[in-house]
Amino acid sequence: MNKRLKELRLAKGYTQIKMQMETDIDQSDYSKIERGYRELSIRQAIIIAKIFNTSIDYITGLTDVKEPYPRNKDTDEIK
Repeated sequence: MNKRLKELRLAKGYTQIKMQMETDIDQSDYSKIERGYRELSIRQAIIIAKIFNTSIDYITGLTDVKEPYPRNKDTDEIK
């Protein structure tokens, strides 16, 4: 998971500080997530999947399909 998060972040041109601003995850915590020292909460995973237009399954390595599933309109409230 940590490798995918870093790849997605760099592909979008985001710094860890930008991720902090977008997700409200402290930069030091985000760094720990990318290095595998901390796990994402479900809520954080949803927010990050939306930012990168992918699925939680892709972020966690359960699938290699980067494209997201069709979104449920109710998830727009999460952030």
